[in-house]
Amino acid sequence: MPAAYRTITGEAVAEIEAKRSVFRATLARAGSEEQARALIERVRSAHRDARHHCTAMVIGPQGRLQRTNDDGEPAGTAGSPMLEVLRGEDLSDVVAVVTRWFGGTLLGTGGLVRAYSDAVRAAVAGAQVVRREPVEIYQLALPHAVAGRVEHELRSRGLDLRVDYGEQAVLRFGVGVEEADGVAALVAQVTGGGVLGDPVDCGWTDHPV
Repeated sequence: MPAAYRTITGEAVAEIEAKRSVFRATLARAGSEEQARALIERVRSAHRDARHHCTAMVIGPQGRLQRTNDDGEPAGTAGSPMLEVLRGEDLSDVVAVVTRWFGGTLLGTGGLVRAYSDAVRAAVAGAQVVRREPVEIYQLALPHAVAGRVEHELRSRGLDLRVDYGEQAVLRFGVGVEEADGVAALVAQVTGGGVLGDPVDCGWTDHPV
């Protein structure tokens, strides 16, 4: 299974000022490049009066997709430093947009690198970071007479279940690799010998850091 990684929930915004230039960082979760670009366009549309909207994104397990854009700033002074902050925080499935309103004073290469980095760092500090872990998806079909008890036992152990009621109750839930044996034993116990079976799919779940 793929390795776990860190990401964020929702969005976080932070502003800093450097020599009267304002740098507004918007940090958001994005599970694909398309989602990241939609966020970038939303920020551009909301702040059309700004001179620059520099971006960095890291997408997917192991951060397999990485993109930056300096948006008119000197090459290497915005997008790359922003990306380094995201990588340094070990984050993936995130996009950062730093919107800059020019204050009339040139910052120089070093000043720009610091300002863009600090803006993203401030947004990360205000974000809720979670650990995204792979899970195996199991499906368990049970008679209605025992389904409620099994559902209660599984939920009491922190499992997130989806239950569909038809001729039988079908419970669907994700289990981490290390937890599978314990859940199988629990199912056998509360059903009087029922077997968990093999996973039917794989997925992801978020846990607080």
